[in-house]
Amino acid sequence: MTWRYIIPASLLLSTLTGGTVRCEGLEFTADLIMRVEQRVERTRVVYREDMWRMEHNTFGPVQVTIVRKDRLLAWHLLPATRQFKTVRFTRNHRLTVRPALEGELTRKIIGTQVMDGHPAVLYEVTTKTAGGVVKHFYQWIATDVNFPLKLVNKNGDWTMEYRHVRFGPMPDYFFQLPHAYLPVDDTARN
Repeated sequence: MTWRYIIPASLLLSTLTGGTVRCEGLEFTADLIMRVEQRVERTRVVYREDMWRMEHNTFGPVQVTIVRKDRLLAWHLLPATRQFKTVRFTRNHRLTVRPALEGELTRKIIGTQVMDGHPAVLYEVTTKTAGGVVKHFYQWIATDVNFPLKLVNKNGDWTMEYRHVRFGPMPDYFFQLPHAYLPVDDTARN
Protein backbone atom coordinates (compact mmCIF):
# COMPACT_ATOMS: atom_id res chain seq x y z
CA MET A 1 0.00 0.00 0.00
CA THR A 2 1.29 3.45 -0.82
CA TRP A 3 0.75 6.32 1.59
CA ARG A 4 -0.40 8.74 -1.08
CA TYR A 5 -3.86 7.13 -1.02
CA ILE A 6 -4.44 7.63 2.69
CA ILE A 7 -6.40 10.86 3.19
CA PRO A 8 -7.29 11.44 6.83
CA ALA A 9 -10.70 12.94 7.57
CA SER A 10 -8.94 15.71 9.46
CA LEU A 11 -7.29 16.87 6.25
CA LEU A 12 -10.64 17.07 4.50
CA LEU A 13 -12.35 18.67 7.49
CA SER A 14 -9.72 21.35 7.98
CA THR A 15 -9.57 22.12 4.28
CA LEU A 16 -13.33 22.61 4.10
CA THR A 17 -13.94 24.50 7.33
CA GLY A 18 -10.64 26.11 8.29
CA GLY A 19 -11.43 24.84 11.78
CA THR A 20 -9.46 25.32 14.94
CA VAL A 21 -8.77 23.09 17.90
CA ARG A 22 -8.33 25.36 20.94
CA CYS A 23 -10.88 24.28 23.53
CA GLU A 24 -9.60 24.11 27.13
CA GLY A 25 -10.06 20.79 28.93
CA LEU A 26 -12.34 19.27 26.28
CA GLU A 27 -12.26 15.46 26.11
CA PHE A 28 -14.73 13.33 24.13
CA THR A 29 -15.36 10.47 21.74
CA ALA A 30 -17.67 10.72 18.74
CA ASP A 31 -18.44 9.38 15.30
CA LEU A 32 -17.55 11.93 12.62
CA ILE A 33 -19.48 11.62 9.37
CA MET A 34 -18.22 13.62 6.39
CA ARG A 35 -20.19 13.87 3.15
CA VAL A 36 -18.59 15.43 0.10
CA GLU A 37 -20.92 15.28 -2.88
CA GLN A 38 -21.80 11.55 -3.04
CA ARG A 39 -18.82 10.29 -0.98
CA VAL A 40 -19.32 9.49 2.73
CA GLU A 41 -16.44 8.98 5.17
CA ARG A 42 -16.99 7.70 8.70
CA THR A 43 -14.34 8.19 11.37
CA ARG A 44 -14.26 7.44 15.09
CA VAL A 45 -12.68 10.37 16.98
CA VAL A 46 -11.13 10.28 20.45
CA TYR A 47 -10.20 13.81 21.45
CA ARG A 48 -8.18 15.47 24.20
CA GLU A 49 -6.77 18.98 24.04
CA ASP A 50 -3.63 19.04 21.86
CA MET A 51 -4.02 15.36 20.86
CA TRP A 52 -6.61 13.25 19.09
CA ARG A 53 -7.06 9.86 17.47
CA MET A 54 -9.03 9.19 14.31
CA GLU A 55 -9.95 5.64 13.28
CA HIS A 56 -10.81 5.67 9.57
CA ASN A 57 -12.63 2.64 8.19
CA THR A 58 -14.39 3.91 5.08
CA PHE A 59 -11.79 2.81 2.52
CA GLY A 60 -11.26 -0.86 3.42
CA PRO A 61 -9.09 -1.90 6.37
CA VAL A 62 -9.11 0.32 9.44
CA GLN A 63 -6.45 3.02 9.38
CA VAL A 64 -5.60 5.13 12.40
CA THR A 65 -4.18 8.64 12.67
CA ILE A 66 -2.89 9.84 16.04
CA VAL A 67 -2.28 13.58 16.06
CA ARG A 68 -0.02 14.99 18.76
CA LYS A 69 -0.14 18.76 18.46
CA ASP A 70 1.84 18.93 21.72
CA ARG A 71 4.74 17.18 19.91
CA LEU A 72 4.01 18.78 16.49
CA LEU A 73 3.64 15.39 14.79
CA ALA A 74 1.12 12.83 13.62
CA TRP A 75 1.39 9.08 13.24
CA HIS A 76 -0.45 7.28 10.46
CA LEU A 77 -0.94 3.67 11.60
CA LEU A 78 -1.81 0.61 9.54
CA PRO A 79 -3.05 -1.97 12.06
CA ALA A 80 -3.20 -4.76 9.44
CA THR A 81 0.58 -4.55 8.88
CA ARG A 82 1.57 -3.09 12.27
CA GLN A 83 3.39 -0.20 10.60
CA PHE A 84 3.38 3.55 11.13
CA LYS A 85 4.58 6.67 9.39
CA THR A 86 5.50 9.85 11.28
CA VAL A 87 4.67 13.19 9.66
CA ARG A 88 4.95 16.77 10.85
CA PHE A 89 1.85 18.35 12.37
CA THR A 90 0.31 20.78 9.91
CA ARG A 91 -2.77 22.96 9.68
CA ASN A 92 -4.42 20.11 7.74
CA HIS A 93 -4.47 17.87 10.83
CA ARG A 94 -6.77 20.17 12.82
CA LEU A 95 -10.32 19.34 13.88
CA THR A 96 -13.23 21.70 14.33
CA VAL A 97 -14.47 21.35 17.91
CA ARG A 98 -15.48 24.93 18.76
CA PRO A 99 -18.70 26.72 17.90
CA ALA A 100 -16.89 29.78 16.45
CA LEU A 101 -15.61 29.31 12.90
CA GLU A 102 -12.32 30.72 11.67
CA GLY A 103 -12.84 34.08 9.97
CA GLU A 104 -16.43 34.36 11.19
CA LEU A 105 -18.16 37.57 10.08
CA THR A 106 -21.83 37.05 10.99
CA ARG A 107 -24.01 34.53 12.84
CA LYS A 108 -27.82 34.52 12.63
CA ILE A 109 -30.20 32.19 14.50
CA ILE A 110 -32.45 30.22 12.15
CA GLY A 111 -34.22 27.94 14.63
CA THR A 112 -33.93 25.13 17.17
CA GLN A 113 -34.20 21.37 17.10
CA VAL A 114 -32.98 18.23 18.87
CA MET A 115 -29.93 16.56 17.31
CA ASP A 116 -28.52 13.27 18.54
CA GLY A 117 -30.39 13.77 21.83
CA HIS A 118 -29.08 17.32 22.41
CA PRO A 119 -31.11 20.54 22.18
CA ALA A 120 -29.49 22.54 19.40
CA VAL A 121 -29.65 25.98 17.83
CA LEU A 122 -29.32 26.23 14.04
CA TYR A 123 -27.29 29.20 12.81
CA GLU A 124 -26.53 30.66 9.41
CA VAL A 125 -22.85 31.65 9.54
CA THR A 126 -20.80 33.75 7.13
CA THR A 127 -17.00 33.54 7.14
CA LYS A 128 -14.17 35.11 5.20
CA THR A 129 -10.91 33.30 4.46
CA ALA A 130 -7.47 34.92 4.70
CA GLY A 131 -7.59 35.10 0.90
CA GLY A 132 -10.82 37.12 1.03
CA VAL A 133 -13.23 34.36 -0.05
CA VAL A 134 -16.66 34.64 1.61
CA LYS A 135 -18.30 31.32 2.58
CA HIS A 136 -21.77 30.56 3.96
CA PHE A 137 -22.65 27.69 6.32
CA TYR A 138 -25.42 26.24 8.42
CA GLN A 139 -24.21 25.16 11.87
CA TRP A 140 -26.01 23.30 14.68
CA ILE A 141 -24.66 23.97 18.18
CA ALA A 142 -25.74 21.72 21.07
CA THR A 143 -26.82 24.19 23.76
CA ASP A 144 -26.45 21.76 26.69
CA VAL A 145 -22.74 21.15 25.99
CA ASN A 146 -21.83 24.14 23.75
CA PHE A 147 -20.52 21.84 21.04
CA PRO A 148 -20.82 22.02 17.22
CA LEU A 149 -22.76 18.91 16.19
CA LYS A 150 -23.14 19.65 12.49
CA LEU A 151 -21.76 22.00 9.84
CA VAL A 152 -23.11 22.20 6.28
CA ASN A 153 -21.84 24.24 3.37
CA LYS A 154 -24.85 26.38 2.40
CA ASN A 155 -24.74 25.17 -1.21
CA GLY A 156 -25.11 21.61 0.15
CA ASP A 157 -22.09 20.00 -1.52
CA TRP A 158 -20.56 18.85 1.81
CA THR A 159 -21.47 18.26 5.44
CA MET A 160 -19.67 17.20 8.61
CA GLU A 161 -21.51 15.84 11.62
CA TYR A 162 -20.54 14.52 15.04
CA ARG A 163 -22.81 11.73 16.33
CA HIS A 164 -22.83 9.74 19.56
CA VAL A 165 -20.72 12.38 21.34
CA ARG A 166 -19.66 11.30 24.83
CA PHE A 167 -17.73 13.69 27.05
CA GLY A 168 -15.30 12.58 29.75
CA PRO A 169 -11.66 11.73 30.43
CA MET A 170 -9.85 9.79 27.70
CA PRO A 171 -7.11 7.28 28.62
CA ASP A 172 -3.51 8.09 27.60
CA TYR A 173 -3.09 4.90 25.54
CA PHE A 174 -5.36 6.28 22.79
CA PHE A 175 -2.72 8.91 22.01
CA GLN A 176 0.45 6.80 22.20
CA LEU A 177 2.30 5.00 19.44
CA PRO A 178 1.81 1.22 19.87
CA HIS A 179 5.05 -0.52 20.94
CA ALA A 180 4.79 -3.40 18.46
CA TYR A 181 4.55 -1.14 15.39
CA LEU A 182 7.49 -0.59 13.05
CA PRO A 183 8.17 2.43 10.84
CA VAL A 184 7.26 2.15 7.16
CA ASP A 185 10.25 1.63 4.89
CA ASP A 186 9.74 4.42 2.35
CA THR A 187 12.55 3.06 0.17
CA ALA A 188 10.53 -0.05 -0.75
CA ARG A 189 8.36 0.49 -3.82
CA ASN A 190 5.44 -1.64 -4.99
